[in-house]
Amino acid sequence: MISWIFIFRLLQISNFFSAFSYNISTCYYKISEEFHREGDVVIGAFFPLHTFYSLKKMQHSTIPYYYLDNVIQYNFKNYQYILALQFAIEEINGNPNLLPNISLGFDFYNVRFTGKYILDITFNWLTALGERNYIPNYNCKKRNFTAALTGTSWITSAQMGTLLQLFKFPQINFGPYDLLLSDRGQYSSLYQISPKDTSLSLAIVSLMVHFRWSWIGLILPNDHKGNKILSDFREEMERNGICLAFVKMTSDTWTSYVAKFWENMDETNVTIIYGDIDSLEGIMRNIEQRLLTWNIWIMNIEHHVIDRADYFILDSFHGSLIFKHSYRENFEFTKFIQTVNPNKYPEDVYLPKLWYLFFKCSFSDTNCHVLENCQTNASLDVFPSHIFDVAMNAESTSIYNGVYAVAHSLHEMRLQQLQVQPYENRHGMVFFPWQLNSFLKDIEVKDKKSLDWRQTIDTEYDILNIWNLPKGLGLKVKIGSFSANAPQGQQLSLSEQMIQWPAIFSEIPQSVCSESCGPGFRKVTLEGKAICCYKCTPCADNEISNETDVDKCVKCPERHYANKEKSHCFQKSVSFLAYEDPLGMAVASIALCLSALTAFVIGIFVKHRDTPIVKANNRALSYILLITLTFCFLCSLNFIGKPTTASCILQQTTFAVAFTMALGTVLAKAITVVLAFKISLPGRMVRWLMISRGPNYIIPISTLIQLIICGMWITTSPPFIDQDAHTEYGHIIILCNKGSAVAFHSVLGYLCFMALGSYAMAFLSRNLPDTFNESKFLSFSMLVFFCVWVTFLPVYHSTKGKVMVAMEVFSILASSTALLAFIFGPKCYIILLRPDKNSFNHIRKKTPSRKNFPKI
Repeated sequence: MISWIFIFRLLQISNFFSAFSYNISTCYYKISEEFHREGDVVIGAFFPLHTFYSLKKMQHSTIPYYYLDNVIQYNFKNYQYILALQFAIEEINGNPNLLPNISLGFDFYNVRFTGKYILDITFNWLTALGERNYIPNYNCKKRNFTAALTGTSWITSAQMGTLLQLFKFPQINFGPYDLLLSDRGQYSSLYQISPKDTSLSLAIVSLMVHFRWSWIGLILPNDHKGNKILSDFREEMERNGICLAFVKMTSDTWTSYVAKFWENMDETNVTIIYGDIDSLEGIMRNIEQRLLTWNIWIMNIEHHVIDRADYFILDSFHGSLIFKHSYRENFEFTKFIQTVNPNKYPEDVYLPKLWYLFFKCSFSDTNCHVLENCQTNASLDVFPSHIFDVAMNAESTSIYNGVYAVAHSLHEMRLQQLQVQPYENRHGMVFFPWQLNSFLKDIEVKDKKSLDWRQTIDTEYDILNIWNLPKGLGLKVKIGSFSANAPQGQQLSLSEQMIQWPAIFSEIPQSVCSESCGPGFRKVTLEGKAICCYKCTPCADNEISNETDVDKCVKCPERHYANKEKSHCFQKSVSFLAYEDPLGMAVASIALCLSALTAFVIGIFVKHRDTPIVKANNRALSYILLITLTFCFLCSLNFIGKPTTASCILQQTTFAVAFTMALGTVLAKAITVVLAFKISLPGRMVRWLMISRGPNYIIPISTLIQLIICGMWITTSPPFIDQDAHTEYGHIIILCNKGSAVAFHSVLGYLCFMALGSYAMAFLSRNLPDTFNESKFLSFSMLVFFCVWVTFLPVYHSTKGKVMVAMEVFSILASSTALLAFIFGPKCYIILLRPDKNSFNHIRKKTPSRKNFPKI
């Protein structure tokens, strides 16, 4: 299908250029550029049928907005302006309810240049004496002038307005709405028929937001309109997080475009072009020549450059988008165009030129306004769209509305005249043009939706997509719309499947300064760069981002945790040192095994209770120590399993009391050994202590002191159930909080104090005879006990969660095992493996004489 379209376009292009391949008839140049249509009331029409632009914009020294180096080029598409004028006047003249018995006519002037030329044709028209030959204040034929239709350039309207406002002559601008022309102090009789671009920036930015385009270029005219729309765009873009990659203002000197103007143009894939046809003429041509096919141009004008055909396939504007005011299509106008021909409108000097160029007609030798050898079925609607478009464009719609505005104003004024003077002027209309101003003002402020002849709506835009591949196809397809009055979120309507993007893109283009930050990341703005230029950094621990391009990550709730991708929060599972856990199972197994081992040692000592080694080392204290050690091993089981209030209290109290009894027993054994070797020395006190078994009272006294400490602890700040939601990933660890750190360290300090006391007493008796002496083993066990708990404190405070609990259990088991191993290990070795040393004969041989005993 595309290939057939391409061949068809090539044939059209060939036919188009063949029209200029033969010599142009002299009649083509002799025919005047101006003409008029007779009527009781005449409208002045000043339209540009030539496109003009300035190469270097050499400013005239005295005339404003006038350049000395203007270049003109005929634009066939602008002929639609004349047809819109003809169509509106024919409708009004044929309407018996509007201006009855009064006909409208017009004087047409082709605006080719600005400056002095504009002033000349304006003054000539006002004096009605023909082009450039006028006598002020004299008119041979009475004609009722009403208003002047001017455009499309605001410069043209401004130059004419400076002269027309001197006479309060009504002027209607059909070009784009301009704030400068709305200054009533400078242009008191100028009215703008085109809708304002009040929502254009909002509409275009909404499109950017829809496609997630955040890095945009902007090309604007360097005038008051460019500065105003730049301010509007900045405001909307900042509100929606869109940045400007560059802002290029069209310079007063065209040569500057070739140099620095096009620098950095490849920084973005999307560029907004705003302005009117005249201000953007050079820019659009240069874009076309440079074949900037990687860029999506978003424009507010339907420029004729995109409709020109040549032998290139690619086009810079293919896939671009146009925002234009929404209006109801006028199908009657299309039917009207089909009937237009030189015979129907003999006063129209342009129809013979068009028929001569495109339908191979010839001019008569006697009259240049008469054509010969023409096709009978020739019509304007057979032209391809790049030459002439039958659909009414925005400017033609404004001309149509402008003529109706004048007609309604005249009708209101006519009714007012008939009410004041009902029997005069019944067959004509006598008035001064300035009288029309009050009626035009009333129409201008009325709601446009209430007038049938007004078809445009200020806040609604149609979005057109340019299909121009191959070049010359020139289709503008409506792919969406924007309505500022629609509810939020429903203002923009698009049919994305209909959009044709530039050929370089195979999918929806992206235009960003930095790649999007996906879930789990947040944006970090780069210093000195726009907010759209950033780097992506992962979210912090336990923070997530489940959207793209977020500025801040969201912290998960206390009982939730972030997944590894940091994109979702999940409910934490409850965890504690359970018997089912490998760590809990290992600790519990070790505790039970050591408890069983201690019970086994108790059994050995009970079985061999009458042997010397058992009796010599204070058999009763050994039994107490072994039983206490059994409780020390078993108390570690309180730390395993789901914590409860009772278990949290029992953990610390049973551990403290059991270890206090064990250390008290060790201290009693050490003191007993010392006293045993001092019993022969003079003094009743030592003898009394040995006979009354005084050292044994150390056990209940030391235990009582520990119980007092624990009682104060439980009374003031008891241990309680606590939760640790941070230590273990994805889990909430339930554990026992000590309640009072001072009380906990006081308990440990008291135990260490007793261990040091036991070590000191055992150290004093280290040199006593080996047969009766266990002091070396007591001192070594106390040294190990002390080292375990001193090492425990820093390790305990540096760990969290279940590991912290396991560390305390490990310290309990390690210190208890040290007591069991170093105190009872050698005795069990002798009892079980060296029974020969556990006899009275062996003891007698080893016992030295008393005089060899060391002094204590």
